[in-house]
Parts: sequence; structure tokens; C-alpha cells
Amino acid sequence: MATKVRSVFFCQSCGAESPKWVGKCPSCGAWNTYVEELVSKTSNKSNGNHQRHQVNKPTLIEEIQFKEDDRIVSYSNELNRVLGGGIVYGSLVLLGGEPGIGKSTLMLQLALHLQGKEVLYISGEESEQQIKLRANRIEAKNNQLYILTEVVMENILTQLGNQPPDVIIIDSIQTLYTGLIESSAGSISQIRECAGQLLKYAKTTGIPVFLIGHITKDGSIAGPKVLEHMVDVVLQFEGDRNHLFRILRASKNRFGSTSEIGIYEMASEGLREVENPSGILISNKEETLSGTSVCVTMEGIRPILLEIQALVSSAVYGTPQRSATGFDLRRLNMLLAVLEKRCGFQLSIKDVFLNLTGGIKVEDPAMDLAVISAILSSNENVSVNPEFCFAAEVGLTGEVRPVTRIEQRIAEAEKLGFKKIFVSRFNTKGLKMDKYQIQVVGINKVEELYKELFY
Repeated sequence: MATKVRSVFFCQSCGAESPKWVGKCPSCGAWNTYVEELVSKTSNKSNGNHQRHQVNKPTLIEEIQFKEDDRIVSYSNELNRVLGGGIVYGSLVLLGGEPGIGKSTLMLQLALHLQGKEVLYISGEESEQQIKLRANRIEAKNNQLYILTEVVMENILTQLGNQPPDVIIIDSIQTLYTGLIESSAGSISQIRECAGQLLKYAKTTGIPVFLIGHITKDGSIAGPKVLEHMVDVVLQFEGDRNHLFRILRASKNRFGSTSEIGIYEMASEGLREVENPSGILISNKEETLSGTSVCVTMEGIRPILLEIQALVSSAVYGTPQRSATGFDLRRLNMLLAVLEKRCGFQLSIKDVFLNLTGGIKVEDPAMDLAVISAILSSNENVSVNPEFCFAAEVGLTGEVRPVTRIEQRIAEAEKLGFKKIFVSRFNTKGLKMDKYQIQVVGINKVEELYKELFY
């Protein structure tokens, strides 16, 4: 065997390779992201003879056998929904999220609840005692759950060959190390090589593999971008560590839709599924207060009702402040400009603070009308009727624009007992009002909303 050692520069952002250092990556355009790595690969060439590999033959697509129910159904309905109906055999799933958000807890709960399945949990970050301590808090037991603390890829593959499990969980991919690459664990070349070996193992054996991945400071999964291209499913676990709620969403899914989300609540015994998030995210108040409104938003294809809180006060220090939690600050500035220019409200000299309850971040444009209602309510110091909700987008000219899936939004608001919902007048065309007990009010301009709420 011959060993080749060479110095290669890798882009930490996209994984592009270069023989020399460059300031700007020609692939992704990032600056100062190239790092040097010593790459050493063992070649199996000997006397010009190549190692023989099995040659696959092409197969007619009509001859390929496939079963729709060929999935492993987990304990969590939320996880099954995001994966597209369950865990597909031979799939490679990557789970990313901020530190402390609950990635390891979610995977350990999955392993403990997979009754009748032999699960191998491979950890490179925690000891066996630490994993056992977390497992004691979770109210579930699996007599076929094995824990392996190992980071060397060759030792892991040897163990898998001796005792192949039904499901594999690796925490995390950044801690794995292979002797084929002469670089430190967590480097771009190590992550790419280890992920490639796990991908090959999953496809040849049909065993699903879950990978937990770290993320960078800008929220993307650490390592080369090719890692996300290699796996079948990329899951993002989002949320604020200061709040209880977590959102599991798929940014890539070869076996289902990427519009589905799962909602969890962090508790002392682990992650708990939230079946009715709308009822929890709307606070129950004994008295009505100004500056609050309820919007009907869509997370994936699931309608959710959120409470929006706004505070408008006089600017004390001359320069007005703008702050938004869970809402796009640039979108808030645009809506304030619309109220200033089109509707005549003097908000440029006032501080505006906006907050979405529950610590959830939403980017649905249908929140615009509810945001404006909360701002006007705080500015006028007049409360909005708590039985009213909103679902419409606001344009730069002050018109109220239609949104998608309006029937699902109306049905969700009606189910939670709201009496009136404000939507765009264009959304009311073609709607059968007879089947709704809730009153659907269509408006064209923001001025009409002000008259409906405060006159």
C-alpha cells in the first residue's frame, strides 16, 4: 500500500477545494474562509492491479419493487409528519440545531420509544453515564437500546458488521474520525469522508441512520455544503432556549413534503408533543388590554393562531427605537412606513416594540394585518375585541392583499371560538359563507380596518 500526503485548502463555507490559499472563494463568494489541511489517503493500488468492486447492472423501472408502507413508524406523530409518514429504510437523516436546543434529547427519546427495534446510539460527545442520566428522565424504556461511545469510523464499521442494528443514531457527525484522512476531527475532509462511508453503509444494508450536526453562528449546518446534498433528509430543530416551544422542520426531504412542521414543548421529562399549539400560544387574560391582536398564520400546511403584542410610546431620546421579537424587523419598518404615508399616523416620532408570544419565529406575510391592528391599538390605547382575528397581507399602497389557504385559516379560527375574522376582500370571492359560523369580513384598505376596529 502507498500513502499519499498533500496539502489542500478547503472553504469552510461551501467545502470547495483549492491547491493554494485564495482570499475569496470562487464557488460561494465568501471571504477568508479557506483553511489548510494535510490530507493523507491510503491507496490500494499494488503493481498496477486495482481492487475489484462489484459492478451494478441497470434495472428497468417497472421491475423495481416498492411498498408504500415500507417505513418505521416512530412514537412521535410530529416526527412522522415531518419525515413524510415515518422512517424510510436505508435513509440518511441529518438533524441540526443550536447547542442546548434538544437535539440529543429528541434522538434519545426516539431510540427509547422504538419498541421491538434494535437501536445503536453512538456518541462521541457524552459518556455512557451521561446518556444514562438523561435516559432516566425520559419515561420510556427500550431493552434493545445499545450505547457505544466511539469516534473512530473504522471501529464503528467493525461493530456494525459484527452486530447490525435496526436503527443507528450518531451524536454527532463532527466528532467522527477516520484514519483514511490525515486531518483533525470536525474538519471538512473528515466530515465528508465519514458521511460518505455512512451513506454507503445505509444504502447497502437498508438500515436508517440519523446524524446529529452542529451549526455555525449564522444558523447553517457546520461542515461542507456537500453534506446536506449527500443526505436524504435535512431537519432543523428551531426555538428559543428561553422559551418552551421547539419547531422541527425539514429543509430537504426526498421522501415527503418540506412544508410540514412538528411542534414540541420542552419539559422536565423531555420533549412533549404539542397537538393543539393554537390553544397554548394564545394567552388567557382576565381583562382586555390595548396593543394585542391574534393572527391566523400557516406553519407549513398547519394553521396556527398566534398572539401579537405591540407597544407604541413617545421617543424619549429623540431617535425612535424599532424592535421586533419573532418578526422580521425590516417588515415592521415597511408596515410603519405604510401607516405613516398612506394612513396619516404620526409614528415616525414614536418607539415601536413588537413581540410574538411563545418565542416562535414566523415569516408568513398574512401576519401584516394583525401587526397593524396591534400597533394601532397601542397607539390609540384602545383594545381590540379578543374575539377578532386577522389573516391578510398589506401592500405598499395600503391595500389589503389576499393570502393562501384561507379556508383552513377560517376553519381554525372558528374551531377556537373566534366570532369574526378580517381577511382581504379578494379572498372572500368564491367562499361559501353558509358553512362558517364565524363572521368573515373582507376589507380593501387599511383605513377600512381602522373604522371597523375603533369606530
